[in-house]
Amino acid sequence: MAGKVELMETVLRDAHQCLLATRMRTEDMLPIAAKLDQVGYWSMETWGGATFDAALRYLKECPWERLRKLRAAMPKTRFQMLVRGQNVVGYRNYPDDVVQAFIERAAANGIDVFRVFDAMNDIRNMKTAIDAGLKAGKTVEGGVCYTISPVHSPDYFLRVAEKLAETGVQIICLKDMGGLLAPYAAYEIIKKIKSRIPLPLHLHSHCTTGLSPMNYLMAIEAGADILDTAIAPLSQGTSQPATEQVVAALMGTAHDTGLDLAKLGEIAEYFYQVRRKYAEFESPVNNQIKTDVLVSQVPGGMLSNLIAQLRQQNAEDRLDAVLEEMPHVRKDLGYPPLVTPTSQIVGSQAALNVMTGKRYGVVASETRNYLMGLYGEPPGPVSEEIKKKVLGKKQPITCRPADLLQPGLEAARKEIGSLAASEEDVISYALFPEIAKEFFLSRDGRQDRQQAVGSRQ
Repeated sequence: MAGKVELMETVLRDAHQCLLATRMRTEDMLPIAAKLDQVGYWSMETWGGATFDAALRYLKECPWERLRKLRAAMPKTRFQMLVRGQNVVGYRNYPDDVVQAFIERAAANGIDVFRVFDAMNDIRNMKTAIDAGLKAGKTVEGGVCYTISPVHSPDYFLRVAEKLAETGVQIICLKDMGGLLAPYAAYEIIKKIKSRIPLPLHLHSHCTTGLSPMNYLMAIEAGADILDTAIAPLSQGTSQPATEQVVAALMGTAHDTGLDLAKLGEIAEYFYQVRRKYAEFESPVNNQIKTDVLVSQVPGGMLSNLIAQLRQQNAEDRLDAVLEEMPHVRKDLGYPPLVTPTSQIVGSQAALNVMTGKRYGVVASETRNYLMGLYGEPPGPVSEEIKKKVLGKKQPITCRPADLLQPGLEAARKEIGSLAASEEDVISYALFPEIAKEFFLSRDGRQDRQQAVGSRQ
C-alpha cells in the first residue's frame, strides 16, 4: 500500500469546467491564490483542457496571461495542466512543430507537470507531447483513459500503461473522465499497474455516478499515490470528490495527506461565493447522482456543455434521447473512450441522429474524419455498414495521423502578422485561428474601431 497520499486540486480547471461550463474568470481566481499556495497540495491544476479555448472564445481573456498571473501569485505550488496529446488543447491533430512549441512555452510560462492523454489511448498521438515535456525538463504524466466496453479490460489498461512507461513518463495517470470506474475495478487495475510498473500512480475520477469516493479508498489500498480532488463548493456532481472529504477520511492513518482542514475551510468559503456568480452556467445534473451515465458514458466536462448547446437550440428536452443514442454511436465507432475530442464526436453525431430523425442521414465532418482514421486507431472494430455509408470506397489511413500534416508554426506566424504580440499569440492562432484573431482585434481595440467605421459608412 502507498504511504502518504498526495492531492491535486482541480478547482481552477476541471472543477469549473465540469460544473460551470468552464466560465470561471481569472479575476475570481487571483484573490484566493495566496491561500491556495499555502495549502501544500502536490499540484494545482491551473490550465489546459477546455480552459484555453473558453478563455479566448467566451471570456475574451488571454489564457497565457492567466497562467502568468497565477504563477506570479502562487510561487510555491507545482502547476499542472491537461494536454490532449496531438490535439494539444484543441479538437483535432496539430503538426508536431505546433505541439512542441506549445509545450515549450507552457513550460516557460509556469507549467511544471504535463498530463498527456489521447482519446483513443493511441500512444502514437501522445509521443510528441511527451517528448516535448521531457525535453523541457518537466514532469510528464502518461494518461490511460478508462472506459467500459466489450473491448476494454484490466489487462488492456495495463498494456496501455506499460507502453506509456516505455516512453519515459515519470507518472502513470488512470483517467476516469466519465466517472465510470467502480471500486473493485479500480483496485484490480491499479494493483496490476503498480505490480508491473515502478512509477507513481495518479488517479483522476468524477463523482457523476457517486462512486468516486469509494473508488479513492480502494485505489489507496491498491497503492495509488496521488488523487484528484476539488474544494467542496466545486466538488461532487460531475466534478471530483471534495478535497476536505478525502483529507478528513485519511487523517490519523498511514495515508494522512497532512493538509490543514482549517485552511481548506477558508478557501471553501471564498468559492461558495464565487460559484453563485456563475449560476447561469449551472447544469441541472450538478446535484444529482446519475448512474445512467454508466450507459451513456458522457464525461463530466462534456455533460454541462452538451446541455448548454441544446439549450441554445431550444432543444434541452431532447437531452435524454441524445444520451440514449450515444452508446449506439459509440459502438458503431469501435468503442472509443469518451473524452475530448471523441466525446464531442460521438455526442454531436448522436445529436444529429436524434434531431434529424435519421441515423447518419447527416454526418458531421469530425465523424467522417474519425472513420478515416484521422484521430487514431479505434480500440475495437468499427461498423462496416456505417463505414461504407459514410466513406463509400475511401479507405482509412494506417499511419500516425500527424504524419500527414505539414509544419504549421511558420505559416501561422506569417498569416497573423503584426496582430500577434508574442510567440504565445502565434501559438494561440495556430491552435484556434478565427477565435484567436477575433480576440487579438478586440484586445487591441481594432475590432471596435472597424465596427465604428462600418456604422458611420
